[in-house]
Amino acid sequence: MCYAPEMAIITASDSSATTSGLVTGDVVTSRNKFTATASEPKGDDHNGICIVEKASSASSDLPVESKRPYRDFFWTYTEEPHRTRRLAIIKAHPEVTKLCGPEPLTKWVVIGVVGLQIAVALGLHRYDYTFFSWPFWLTAYVIGATANQNLFLAIHEISHNLAFRRPFANRLLAIVANLPIGIPYSASFRPYHLTHHKSLGVDGLDTDLPTAAEALVLDSILGKAFFCTFQIFFYALRPMAVMRIPFTKIHVLNVLVQGVFDLVLVQTCGVQPFLYLLLSSFLAGSLHPLAGHFIAEHYVYDTVTPDATDPDNEIPIPETYSYYGPLNIFAYNVGYHNEHHDFPAVPWTRLEKLRSMAPEFYDSLPRHESWTYVIWRFIWDENVGLRCRVKRKNGGRLVGGAKKAAWTGQEIEA
Repeated sequence: MCYAPEMAIITASDSSATTSGLVTGDVVTSRNKFTATASEPKGDDHNGICIVEKASSASSDLPVESKRPYRDFFWTYTEEPHRTRRLAIIKAHPEVTKLCGPEPLTKWVVIGVVGLQIAVALGLHRYDYTFFSWPFWLTAYVIGATANQNLFLAIHEISHNLAFRRPFANRLLAIVANLPIGIPYSASFRPYHLTHHKSLGVDGLDTDLPTAAEALVLDSILGKAFFCTFQIFFYALRPMAVMRIPFTKIHVLNVLVQGVFDLVLVQTCGVQPFLYLLLSSFLAGSLHPLAGHFIAEHYVYDTVTPDATDPDNEIPIPETYSYYGPLNIFAYNVGYHNEHHDFPAVPWTRLEKLRSMAPEFYDSLPRHESWTYVIWRFIWDENVGLRCRVKRKNGGRLVGGAKKAAWTGQEIEA
């Protein structure tokens, strides 16, 4: 388990600890490993209180690793929190339902970013910058990776039918957004992602969860650095290893359109523009600030008490984290992740308004202050890693028309 030893509550003024950058309401959670002196808060005032790990006096000279049991995922039998909170928010603020529905701006942003990426690819070709030149890589990292991460998240947004009212129009726009990514994936992403929403944390259904093999092999600083560097491949290949989805006409169209686009680009301009697009996609899911959202959304960064790690106690463990910083402008506000999971039918332009309409539900939830620091801590903090995910043995449903789920077409498009 991502296990936390005995806890001590100390006031921030009494400790020289630096915080993790993760804030839970008024409480800052620190995972630093050193002995802290306990001091009781005065009255009911808990502002500025840090939770840190307190080493046992009997074993203070032992390494932290020796005091922890075998580390496993956080297994739970509790219901995922988003449906429960959604119902509570609707009951308290019924007006939030008016925020649901397509956002017309999305299609114009998609067209603009697709055009930008194609123009940059052709520009590099015109000035004879090749894959082995530093301007090629710098452009791919600064512009290309940012643009393609934006397109990843455009496809995420479109998968919820939030660009057009007609489902088929959304499928076509997702295929257009897929073009600068170089590899056809928009049609496959949708059923996997909707299953992630319907079956959050369910082992064998939620393909956003690392497998046991990944967690075992990559449970080290080098392993986590490898994961962060090549995580785009993990997200692309893991779903096919965990579960298969039906190959539909939309998949065929996605593959054909992408294949024709790639072929025309290579035949008319050579391989360099195509390599730029592929490199942009790789860097977008590698050690790039925007790639921090992949880890920030659902990995457990809070210090978890021993009682909470026992699933029999049914103590909820935070499993979705938000980020409200400036990088959201490039990422369709995906940082508003608690809000997004609570109301998947609210588009990116209205998530901030959703949060402001129900502050009593969101202000106390855990959040990250920096996606870049999320990646840094994920690699270097031994208490954070691939095992720090909440998992459920059963529950949820599979989206995509398989017999196991028995979903109707209407349910799939909902």
